[in-house]
Amino acid sequence: MTDEPLHKRPPGASDATVEAVGKVSEAFEAIEEVRGRLYGLHRLVGTADLALGEAVELLRKAGHEELADTVDRDMVGRNVLPGMWTFQIVEAFDAGYYADFKRIDQLVRDELMGGQRHVYEAEMKTRERTKGRHGHEASPEDCSAEELATEKGA
Repeated sequence: MTDEPLHKRPPGASDATVEAVGKVSEAFEAIEEVRGRLYGLHRLVGTADLALGEAVELLRKAGHEELADTVDRDMVGRNVLPGMWTFQIVEAFDAGYYADFKRIDQLVRDELMGGQRHVYEAEMKTRERTKGRHGHEASPEDCSAEELATEKGA
């Protein structure tokens, strides 16, 4: 098997169309990364807030009551943006910009590529790989069992 059927150019799709759909996918992949970073922000801010709460207790134990009160009052549990904790930022992003971008990416692929993903990349792989060279196989099915075991570190 040389290419996966889901990566075939639909009949009549021009090079310009394949490239344009590939660029929409590239843009959406960047948004997927942004989404991951937002979840990372959510986790890191939560971690920082919990650590700050622990620091408040340590400040109290060390006899720094007034400073502990200031840190507790001004920072622990504080909104990151006006009226919002990070979970609300993530939810707003997911429900708005991300959902709309995902819908547009799917719409473009459905209308121009028959819903197929990564057609541009599959064609690039076909052009750029060195046929017959180990590590440049078109698909896992083109690898021998020994090569697959080697790739998996067996």
